[in-house]
Amino acid sequence: MSIYDFEAETLDGKPAPLAGHRGQVLLVVNTASKCGFTPQYEGLEALYRRFKDRGFTILGFPCNQFGAQEPGDAAAIANFCSLTYDVSFPMMAKIDVNGPAAHPLYAYLKKAQKGLLGSEAIKWNFTKFLVDREGRVVRRFAPVDTPDKIASAVEALL
Repeated sequence: MSIYDFEAETLDGKPAPLAGHRGQVLLVVNTASKCGFTPQYEGLEALYRRFKDRGFTILGFPCNQFGAQEPGDAAAIANFCSLTYDVSFPMMAKIDVNGPAAHPLYAYLKKAQKGLLGSEAIKWNFTKFLVDREGRVVRRFAPVDTPDKIASAVEALL
């Protein structure tokens, strides 16, 4: 099993098989519009623009499980991302990342790269998973790890 075995849904409700990203380096991030880490959208967009022509993409997964910090519907999320941070990387439909309703992709990511002390649970918004060109989850970054701090890890896989 690899990340390419999963499918997500885009923010506008279209199916998005992750196999469509085969051969790319991916950064998978659970996001929120009303979080202290929300300004990371700016850094994520800069990272995406810097490396996208070299086979890199970011997949943003809005999640409302942490302090109800992503209360909006798909249209509100798209509007916020576009108008506030000029986000051009793919944004997916809002999902759960923890608990019994967690998206299967996140169940896979959490098992592949555990957090502190072996914990699988996502602790907060803007947890990031780095995936290599073969679809292997190679690293997990905490919410406090800003996009500029992880740029070298991304570049090393390109």
